[in-house]
Amino acid sequence: MNTTYTRQNNTQFRDIEEAAIRVLQLIAEFVDINTLFIARNDGKTNRMIKVFNKEDILVSEGEELPFYESYCSLSVKHGDRILIIPDLSIDEKTKEMNVTKHLGGGTFIAIPINYEDGENYGTICGLDTKKQSFTDEQISLFETMSSLLTYVLELDYSHQQLYQTAAPVVPITSGVAILPVVGDIDERRAESIIETALFKSQELGLNHLVIDLSGIMYINETVIASLLKIVTILKLIGVTPILTGFRPDLAMKAVQMNAELGTILIVANLEQALNHIGFELKK
Repeated sequence: MNTTYTRQNNTQFRDIEEAAIRVLQLIAEFVDINTLFIARNDGKTNRMIKVFNKEDILVSEGEELPFYESYCSLSVKHGDRILIIPDLSIDEKTKEMNVTKHLGGGTFIAIPINYEDGENYGTICGLDTKKQSFTDEQISLFETMSSLLTYVLELDYSHQQLYQTAAPVVPITSGVAILPVVGDIDERRAESIIETALFKSQELGLNHLVIDLSGIMYINETVIASLLKIVTILKLIGVTPILTGFRPDLAMKAVQMNAELGTILIVANLEQALNHIGFELKK
């Protein structure tokens, strides 16, 4: 299950790209312009992540241009305000650009999409080969949609941080670490845990990774599939996985689901896991 982002109108977005599609659809309902698109830039390349063409195909999804050869770079330079170029063929900023020569002129409107710290993500843009004018309400719509995407970006970033820190690999001693898994596990978080287990095992040069499940709220097919995948991957890279904290209710549920856990070393607690590896806890 993917994360959903909800605004006051109860519109839900699973990610920034889904939000981008809806944003373009909304703008297209109120602004009579041939092409609307949302571009992502990394300072070097400008890539069209979502595109809406009414009639003529002026821009294609996935299309890329060097950033400083794109109209979007002019919007970013312009700051947080709306940039409107009524006639691309005569404006000093655009008349000599290759993209203008290709289009033959027209109108461009854009506003940057920024993270809350001011760093630029990309732009929301409108483009037409005909001259266009825009009402105050239409300009306000572009500004509102830019704010909405900033909101989604920040939620996405916050959730990414949560996923990255929700299952930390904690070194115990040379070659041994513990991976405590806490809370609910959905598909996205499961993939994050698998990546963490793989890369941290290699980075720390682990021989054993103890996966503590005592903090898991419930067990389902996603959890079981993730455990089996983690175990398989760890064995392939030479790391011995040990499951601990497998509560009776979780064990019963796993049995009911016919989970194939027979090849996995499962012990009651961390002390037993360390004893199995060869360590003795002295009290």
